[in-house]
Amino acid sequence: MISHPYLAIACLSSVAAHRVTVTVDASKSLGPLPQTSRFFGCDEPNEATQLNGSALIKELGELGPSQTYFRTHNLLTTGDGSPRLKWGSTNAYTEDGAGNPIYNWTVIDNIFDTYLERNVKPYAQIGFMPKALSTNPDPYEFYFDETLSYNVIFTGWSYPPKSYQKWAELVYQWVKHSVERYGAEEVNSWYWEVWNEPNIPYFNGTEDDFLILHDFAVDAVRRALSTARIGGPEIAGGGTGTSGDYLRQFLQHTVDGQNAATGQIGTELDFISFHAKGSPIYINATAATPEHLQMNVSAALQNARDAYDVIKEFPTLDHLSVIIGEDDPDGCAACASPAYGYRNGIVFPSYTAESFVRQLDLAAEYGIDLQGTLTWAFEYDGRKYFDGLRVLTTNGIDKPILNIFRMFGKMTGNRVQARSSAQLALQDVVANSVQNATDVGVLASSDESSGKVAVMIWHYHDDDLPQARCPDRS
Repeated sequence: MISHPYLAIACLSSVAAHRVTVTVDASKSLGPLPQTSRFFGCDEPNEATQLNGSALIKELGELGPSQTYFRTHNLLTTGDGSPRLKWGSTNAYTEDGAGNPIYNWTVIDNIFDTYLERNVKPYAQIGFMPKALSTNPDPYEFYFDETLSYNVIFTGWSYPPKSYQKWAELVYQWVKHSVERYGAEEVNSWYWEVWNEPNIPYFNGTEDDFLILHDFAVDAVRRALSTARIGGPEIAGGGTGTSGDYLRQFLQHTVDGQNAATGQIGTELDFISFHAKGSPIYINATAATPEHLQMNVSAALQNARDAYDVIKEFPTLDHLSVIIGEDDPDGCAACASPAYGYRNGIVFPSYTAESFVRQLDLAAEYGIDLQGTLTWAFEYDGRKYFDGLRVLTTNGIDKPILNIFRMFGKMTGNRVQARSSAQLALQDVVANSVQNATDVGVLASSDESSGKVAVMIWHYHDDDLPQARCPDRS
């Protein structure tokens, strides 16, 4: 990060030596720079209240002047509140012997208190299904490690409720309690959304089942706080293939479907959310190339592009803000494989710079108000140091990935014109990723209130192979 409005750097590409010229004109504003990197999340809600977890929440709350938000699964899952891989619980809902609800907000309050005391706000996910409400409750808990099939996690928490009325009342009581505890003004500043990736087995029901679940939850939120901000559907895969069909049906229902909770037409929606993931592979050695990891940033960009194509089919909705509720280099934070070997070093932050700025540019091309690109990574207590899982810290030690968020946090005010002679065209990256020439990209901002110009430059290639280094700027 530098503060000069004009500069040039010399850089050697991986193909041939050449000079790269980067120019910044701080007088040419492109409008406010969206602070999309201020969103984080994880599967395990209880990690935030552990020693290292609460320290990391504090770090996230200090990344910059823009507000940080945190999204997590399992806020309504039944259990004793102990964290482990891909699992967490709050025991918010149980029933007595006669089937009457028992609400207990102690664990959720502790989690949200931890956020708020450290300048982080909830991106509150309404899920998963309490055991007492599940239509298929057993088995319910699971034990996951990185050697097991991912499908072992989809147990009783992933099913629709046996009573949508009880489900709605649970959501209503939770939001009502939140307003009583934190105040309407505070809760109005949060994001609320229903479930996670309902188009894959995170929800073991039909899309119609999900639309009913969603309608009852949204109505309950609005009854408790009519001005609460709620969106969705947090689908996997953006708008690609069957994911696009799911997103299209969801948006169509919010526009002119019969609301299952109210009987009226349509469902209120404040923002649209979906997930975008890269697709790394591990390439075996050949006569010409050593074995190595190859990232794929285009997969995530294509997820977003296809989602925007679907959103643009609905003129009454395309003004809504969009949050990419998980935007990561791969699809499983708690999994380990040679294809995930990027996580401990500098590939992760350089990929994130490439991906997040390209997401900004792609959204701008579509006229989409992109508010967030959420990183699904946090920390796991009690693991070996640098064990290869997708985390921001390892037993309290910051990983390199945190530095890219610190850099983004320093970029405030307006985005200003910045060009690099070696920056690839957006459409080339969307179509082909960065697998030919390296990409030397630039993002710049100017903040009149502080008088500072900030410039971020990245040098990225999908292949994790030795590349010629960029000399010091000249």
